[in-house]
Amino acid sequence: MQSPDLALPPLGSADKVPKARSWWGRGLLVLLAVYLLVVVVLMLWWTAEPAPFKVQAGAEARAKAAGQKIVPGYISVSTVIKVAETMLEKPGGYLSNDIAPPGVLMDNIPEWEFGVLQQIRDFTLSLRNDFSRSQSQSEDDKDLREAQPLFAYSNDHWMLPSSEAQYREGIEHLEAYLTRLADEDEFNAQFYVRADNLVSWLVLVEKQMGSLSQRLSTSVGQVRINTDLANEGSAQQSTQAPSVVITRTPWMEIDNVFYEARGATWALLHLLKAIERDFRPVLQDKNAVISVKQIIRELEEAQSPVYSPMILNGGGYGFFANHSLVMANYISRANAALIDLRKLLERG
Repeated sequence: MQSPDLALPPLGSADKVPKARSWWGRGLLVLLAVYLLVVVVLMLWWTAEPAPFKVQAGAEARAKAAGQKIVPGYISVSTVIKVAETMLEKPGGYLSNDIAPPGVLMDNIPEWEFGVLQQIRDFTLSLRNDFSRSQSQSEDDKDLREAQPLFAYSNDHWMLPSSEAQYREGIEHLEAYLTRLADEDEFNAQFYVRADNLVSWLVLVEKQMGSLSQRLSTSVGQVRINTDLANEGSAQQSTQAPSVVITRTPWMEIDNVFYEARGATWALLHLLKAIERDFRPVLQDKNAVISVKQIIRELEEAQSPVYSPMILNGGGYGFFANHSLVMANYISRANAALIDLRKLLERG
């Protein structure tokens, strides 16, 4: 009789466990591959920058839907609301504070959002301090008083209150201001179309554009004479600085600065188109309509499609393109025109 110790195991019992483990491993690999594919597809989709919109048509549609009348300032306020809504509601939503893939893996669109946000902050500050007030001693608008600090909230805060929650609340206050602005029965909301108010906003824009132009230009490095104390003999600064300054944007930050500039010029393009319509009487009186149109043209060129899969950083006269220098050229030309426009408006 055959010994029990020598009995053969049942057919197939020896590979039951390895086969089960093999199926589990294959299943996990398939799930991982599907997950990575979804992440890549979403990244490609969310990387697309929002298309421009028509400010006049957008304001008219908003007024028609709300049963409101378009009054001076309506197009500008409606446009900054639309710009903020686009920043929050574009494909993928607001990405600057994402902590999970694919948003956390992306940096170009968050930089684009920051550029847009900077323009929103400057415009809402001017709304609160200048456009809505008749003089320096007048009271600021109650909704703009709430909206402006909300847009100044940190752009990458994901815990409660999140950044987008604060910005949405800021949009609600802008909408409340716009409703009172268009209401003929209420006189506690105003938008003053005056040259001095426009100048105050242009000063803020000039500083933003100047900074972006400088940061873009230093993508290839720049040896600059220190002119910080030039033109004023008694000027002083806190600490000593060298007479010659070598500036260069870090290699890993070049695409970040580029997309921040793309976002800033995208937002500014729409705001200037709105200003051109709301401030048409002032601009015509100063013979400055053509100046605004030229600035808009330069900003439209800055929004030309980028066909390269990556932002290149070739030398100024090198074999490869330098996208930062091209963008800096458009922004510098637009900023020079902005300065000329401000000076023209300041003349009596």
